[in-house]
Amino acid sequence: MSSLAETSTEDIELDLLLEAIWRRYQYDFRNYARESLRRRMDRARTHFGCATLSELQDRVLHDPLVHPTLMGFLTIQVSEMFRDPAYFRALRENVLPHLHTWPSLKVWIAGCANGEEFWSLAILFREAGLEDRTIFYCTDINPAALEKAKAGIYDLERIPDFTRNHRASGAPGSLSEYYTAAFGAARFDPSLRRKAVFADHNLATDEVFSEVQLVSSRNVLIYFDRQLQDRALGLFASSLGRGGFLGLGSRETLRFSRHSDLFTDFVPEEKIFRRSAENWKEPRDAAA
Repeated sequence: MSSLAETSTEDIELDLLLEAIWRRYQYDFRNYARESLRRRMDRARTHFGCATLSELQDRVLHDPLVHPTLMGFLTIQVSEMFRDPAYFRALRENVLPHLHTWPSLKVWIAGCANGEEFWSLAILFREAGLEDRTIFYCTDINPAALEKAKAGIYDLERIPDFTRNHRASGAPGSLSEYYTAAFGAARFDPSLRRKAVFADHNLATDEVFSEVQLVSSRNVLIYFDRQLQDRALGLFASSLGRGGFLGLGSRETLRFSRHSDLFTDFVPEEKIFRRSAENWKEPRDAAA
């Protein structure tokens, strides 16, 4: 009985903490996957030296310096360039030939974290000759991550893994063409971001902002509960024009979404889908 009571207390504390973050800072984590949130909040509680989540809630409400650091615990920023190279090879070989038929392109990288996926796609589009006609929208809810993404500076020790992934994606040249190395870091060519927009966007609360031809949102939905997954997929469907493409992470699926009928499999083994052009219809309450 005491264990159940303790669990119930922790659930209440977590609910109240998430509500406090939402009402104080307008960042909505209330529909994120529960177990993942518990682990991250526990690490945050330890970091801030709080005995309970209620104590952490008090800090969040009364110390404005706590929230920026807490965001680092609540948002996942772990990635690498050309992560899952087969996905980028599938884009290169199967998707980009279709994108060549559009006179102008917009790409939405939803949940861009520290920018590894943006820089990977920017390089991919340059190698395919699509750079000049493409605008990239790089969005995340973590302002600090967006700044890192825009800077395009990564520890030099990560470059060998980036290089192997780039080569495995079917790249025609070397990754070294796109960065300069100094003082233990690699800085990627700033010209790659000349048509990129970095902006705060919350899939839990914000709406569609543009029609795009490709949405790449990988390993973001796995941190959402079913309701929030449906909301995000509705936004992606609303953003994509007829025949546009959606790329998800290897552990993510459309199978159980109420928006699944708006997409067809394109390269299903790499979780790439196409917005249905036949029997066109808008998502049902996409942002509900």
